[in-house]
Amino acid sequence: MNRLHNRKAGIFLVALSAVLWSTAGLFVRMSHLDTWTIVAWRSFFSFMTLGGFAVVLYRERLGGVILRQGWPGAFTVAVSAVSAICYVMALRMTAVANVMIIYAALPFITTGIAFIWLRERVTPRFLVAGGIAIAGIAIMGRAAASPRDLLGLGAAVVMTTGFAIQLVLVKRYPALDMTIIITLMSGICMLVAIPFMRPGIPSFQSMLACALFGTLTMGLAYMLLLKGSRLISSGETGFISLLDVPLGPLWVWFFYGERPTGAVMGGGAIVLGAVAWYLLTNRAPAPARTASGPTWAGSDSRETLR
Repeated sequence: MNRLHNRKAGIFLVALSAVLWSTAGLFVRMSHLDTWTIVAWRSFFSFMTLGGFAVVLYRERLGGVILRQGWPGAFTVAVSAVSAICYVMALRMTAVANVMIIYAALPFITTGIAFIWLRERVTPRFLVAGGIAIAGIAIMGRAAASPRDLLGLGAAVVMTTGFAIQLVLVKRYPALDMTIIITLMSGICMLVAIPFMRPGIPSFQSMLACALFGTLTMGLAYMLLLKGSRLISSGETGFISLLDVPLGPLWVWFFYGERPTGAVMGGGAIVLGAVAWYLLTNRAPAPARTASGPTWAGSDSRETLR
């Protein structure tokens, strides 16, 4: 019963994070800023929010908690920073729908990495649902961007691959403290972006967009996703995250008139249907891969990373 409860909690957390994550394109359009300025201010708000929380939570133990993350923590921070920057680049260089087409490959990339590294089992039901999702992605691919969007699509590929690696890393090293990891990632992104950002203080609307972008997608959604991913399989986490694929273009369509083509809408509906079918018909708890529970904000973070 406890395993089943954990599984349901994991599915809920990942699904909720996908809904929050899908607003990223909306905030990028709302900001009306260049890539590096968005990255800098978004990371600033995320760093201040999560960093302040970490300081209050750990107090004098903060330095020790950071050091205990070890090389797995440093690697996770680096991969996360690259992925986060490339995500903003992709959303700025091409349509949100095109980024989502690439992002839709997340569960398959994640499953492949987890199969090779963690030897996670791939169920027949996952393969069937994945095949349906691939059909939806193929339909969405008919609306692929013109050659001028190749850089945006390339950034989306790097972002998606990096995200898949993160999901497997947090499963492989359950002692990673994700509050610390995301705070450090935000700080690195901010430092990298500052030399290239536009000088001056943006308008109130731009600042609000970056604040919401940083707290909801880089902060809350990221933490919900990485925490939930420890309660279910890596491939399943990536698959549920496909909810972002049809939702992302809908936000910018509704608020900014960036209307997806019929192919994108039809393919997105198929992807969403595949996710819904998989979730509604799969009630069996997944086997636990590790004996230790996830390390999160409020935990003691004493387990050794190995």
